[in-house]
Amino acid sequence: MERKSKISISRARKFSFFISSFSSISSVTSLFFYTSVFVLALFFCFHLLVGSKEQTLSNTAQITHYIKKEECDLFKGRWVRGSASYYTNYTCKTIPFLRNCFLHGREDSSFLNWRWKPEKCELPRFSAEKFLVLLRGKTMAFIGDSLARNQMESLLCLVSMAESPKEAEKRKDVGEDESSANWVFPNHNFTLLALRSQFLVSSAAVVINGTATGGFHLQLDKPDPVWLEKLPVIDYAVFSDAHWFFRQNYLYEQGKLIGCVYCQDQNVTDLGPGFAIRKAFRTALTAVKSSRRKIFTVLRSYSPAHFENGSWNSGGVCNRTQPDETEFDEKRVEWEYRRIQLEEVENARKTEEKAMETGFEALDVTEMMMKRVDGHPGVHWGNVWMKGYSDCIHWCLPGPIDTWNELLLKVIQRKTETEEDDDEEESTKIVMN
Repeated sequence: MERKSKISISRARKFSFFISSFSSISSVTSLFFYTSVFVLALFFCFHLLVGSKEQTLSNTAQITHYIKKEECDLFKGRWVRGSASYYTNYTCKTIPFLRNCFLHGREDSSFLNWRWKPEKCELPRFSAEKFLVLLRGKTMAFIGDSLARNQMESLLCLVSMAESPKEAEKRKDVGEDESSANWVFPNHNFTLLALRSQFLVSSAAVVINGTATGGFHLQLDKPDPVWLEKLPVIDYAVFSDAHWFFRQNYLYEQGKLIGCVYCQDQNVTDLGPGFAIRKAFRTALTAVKSSRRKIFTVLRSYSPAHFENGSWNSGGVCNRTQPDETEFDEKRVEWEYRRIQLEEVENARKTEEKAMETGFEALDVTEMMMKRVDGHPGVHWGNVWMKGYSDCIHWCLPGPIDTWNELLLKVIQRKTETEEDDDEEESTKIVMN
């Protein structure tokens, strides 16, 4: 009996151990199961979170690109009454003699009290401090004729409000309109150039019997070495030209005569100034792309002249004191030259290699400046060799041309903001990957 009892107890203990072991195994199995479920759930939630974030970033990028496409058109607007000019012919010491209208007797100043108002936004006033910060360590070149220099001289006055520049080099053997210019802002290591190039392409004066005729031979497929040789040091290039194309010029490609402008030669086809302008700008912009250097390039569109009652050499004048608010016929020749220039900017933009993409932009001033009949020197330009002739091509300093540089600063700011957005988007992609 005692033995049977011991056997029962032993069996009971084994059974108890078995149950206990089973329970332990069951507990471990349950723990493993619930742990696995928890990990899977956590992974699933993380996947949803990341996917949602990526989708949000994608949507944000799409919205950003949409907004960029819908940016305010800075060049559609009107002139409205505004504050006075940034500087005077006393505060800016670098105003050139020929553009210093008040020095030469201009008495009205109301032409200074207008500002450009885009239709759907405000154009900020020029900030010399912001400009110098954005272009610290950079070189900007204005490339073209005397109007390109006119804009550079305006910018020089504007930027001088924040820092006094130093003239790096000066040629005394030519007039101020014929020479190039080089100014440095040492505190910001910023260099400002004006590179004289009447046609942007290689040219030579037409000479008959030892006398210059006023016309030129233009090699339309060869960039002017005056500026081409400077490309390796240029970060920002502003191209502008047109008025010198309205002469009796002969046009060449690959060294062969292909036509002319106003030559009245029965054996040569008159291709017109528009043809030559297109070819010259195409050659210039192609040269920038071929340089393999990242140069932010701006093409300033045609700036109209405002001679009335004659041309520059037949008694034409420009003596108005208010902007012209009348609507302009879009069949006017100024619109044709503007259209050609804008088409060449767009063509350069489309054919630019992605790896070298830095931007081709237009500074479309044609329409706004057609209204500013009041902004030219007229007879107030102090040229003793041509007394009685009016200058209705260039612009007084200070004057409406200062608006070009307000626009230029805004275009550069947009370019910088776009680059920062692209860098941020790229960094986000790297982090998410």
